[in-house]
Amino acid sequence: MKRMLINATQQEELRVALVDGQRLYDLDIESPGHEQKKANIYKGKITRIEPSLEAAFVDYGAERHGFLPLKEIAREYFPANYSAHGRPNIKDVLREGQEVIVQIDKEERGNKGAALTTFISLAGSYLVLMPNNRARVVFPVALKATIVPS
Repeated sequence: MKRMLINATQQEELRVALVDGQRLYDLDIESPGHEQKKANIYKGKITRIEPSLEAAFVDYGAERHGFLPLKEIAREYFPANYSAHGRPNIKDVLREGQEVIVQIDKEERGNKGAALTTFISLAGSYLVLMPNNRARVVFPVALKATIVPS
């Protein structure tokens, strides 16, 4: 059973944990003095590609470089002549110095940089715009119920 656990017992920190049964699958910690960067969008530059991690490190203006795993790289960043036979190799997809548009998926924690994605999503009151996704625009279920076909 999926649950959201909220711990607001301390004034200087709010903790939200998402659990599925006994397994923790997401944890967010917010501090009033700390600026929330999750979901922010940045133009970054690939500084290092690490094939053993199947990921790249991106300088997007923060103290630490962000972590961009291969599974979070949109097809738009693959070379035009790229044809994958099996699992793609990150060195064939990206190059150092390449500029990418990234969104923060998970904030920096401890000594780790932020987790990044190139699958940008902009949520509004009535729709979610996802330019690097086949769906492109998604309407909330509540809004779909009110749309009457003509």
